[in-house]
Amino acid sequence: MLVLLVLTIALPVVGAAVALVVKERMSHYLAAAVSILTALSAGWAILRTFPGSRHYLFGGMPWIWGGAEQRNLFGVFIDPLSALMLIVITGIGVLVTIYSSEYLSPRNKEHPETEGYRRYYFWLLLFIGAMVGIALSPNLLQLFIFWELTTLCSWALISHHQDETSLRSGFKALIMTHIGGIFYLVGLFILFIFTRSFDFEALGSSALSTAMKSLVFLLFLVAAWAKAAQIPFHTWLPDAMVAPTPVSAYLHAAAMVKAGVYLIARITMASWAVPATMGLVVAGMALLTMFMALVFYFLQDDLKKLLAYSTIAHLAYILLGVSLGILGSGVAFQGGVLHIMTHGFGKSTLFLAVGAIAYATGTRKISGLGGIARALPVETAAFFVGAFTVTGVPPFACFWSKFMIFTGAVRVHGVGPVILVLALCESVVSFAWLLWVGQRVFFGPPPKRALPEDEQPVEPAPAGAAIEDPPPAIDWVLVVLMIGCLAVPLIGIPIVQAIPVP
Repeated sequence: MLVLLVLTIALPVVGAAVALVVKERMSHYLAAAVSILTALSAGWAILRTFPGSRHYLFGGMPWIWGGAEQRNLFGVFIDPLSALMLIVITGIGVLVTIYSSEYLSPRNKEHPETEGYRRYYFWLLLFIGAMVGIALSPNLLQLFIFWELTTLCSWALISHHQDETSLRSGFKALIMTHIGGIFYLVGLFILFIFTRSFDFEALGSSALSTAMKSLVFLLFLVAAWAKAAQIPFHTWLPDAMVAPTPVSAYLHAAAMVKAGVYLIARITMASWAVPATMGLVVAGMALLTMFMALVFYFLQDDLKKLLAYSTIAHLAYILLGVSLGILGSGVAFQGGVLHIMTHGFGKSTLFLAVGAIAYATGTRKISGLGGIARALPVETAAFFVGAFTVTGVPPFACFWSKFMIFTGAVRVHGVGPVILVLALCESVVSFAWLLWVGQRVFFGPPPKRALPEDEQPVEPAPAGAAIEDPPPAIDWVLVVLMIGCLAVPLIGIPIVQAIPVP
């Protein structure tokens, strides 16, 4: 079992190194094969451990303890929360990698690609490996190492196109998320000084007063806010939309931003010792972030930026579920954790549908699209399935996670009903706006072509006149994701029900 878990981390890391030395075109096949093997390894590990857990420590830093005391620090750890993260990380990783093999092409009307494939797959596979490392880390110290590696990978992938806008956006993401990493490190130091431990359970130590527990948790919370693009760190994520769309999908659905919410869920459930006041802080900031993102929905003409703000709001939903867990609602906590998976599949469906639209039309602007449903039927279906999923329309995946969060909120006396009403309002408005955008893009009138002043206006071109079908691999990935938008609760609900809650 130990070998299998280590292999799950090592496969994408080794694959990333090999991707740098193979031929450009061969890197597509290598990346797909490595991602599939990683997913199979993760799946086999989950089947062998669920619903239990395994904890292995086999390495350390002897000098850190001093004296005669020696303990191993590094290893691997899997439990139901790790299992859920692994399914999201490796499952969506496979689909994004296969999608990328056709998206990175000279035929891509938005961003024709003729080179840079090896560099792209090096960072993408390393990103997968770093996220697997986060999910399998046995303590906060090892998690921090992989945490910073994801920051580095996201910087490189956001900057992939190497133009000024991409480089600026990548640097912004690097700086803002690294600020969060500094808060993480300070919290880690304080925790070790007082408890002599890096374990997730250390926050519940009797060596920490209630005030000190609040301080340490707040430091980790700021780190999570930066990683998950919550207020006041929200601006880097919409700017990161200059990245190739498969990167955007992975960044939003399975990696990077999900690391932040995973950290808070992990340290909360490790000891259930987070002070209730911190639960109120998490809930308040989650609601503030949610409604800030909702306001920005109405200001976007770029489909990817619209989806970026939607991601920010849904990460707030996850933190809202965790906050309700801190306040005593176990079912809301389980719903928040389930939302990691359900939102992951819904949002990756949306992003990859938008990527296919831009691939075929050369634009992702709402004002530049209209009447494309007939030319792109699979993409049309995928967009609406993704929209129905993330907004919680039954029976799609996010309905079940949101339902658990909402019912959990009812059980929290005082603030619970208020949280429920506000979250329901956000869901209704979000659904209405995404529905309007979908109608405008897929069934609305085609945009009129701008003409010089001395020319006469002409009728708009017939819908789909200049649109080419995306490659079959892109369509098949979207079909699989649409199935996932219905099926993943069948996997996710038993997993979250195995998570012990108060």
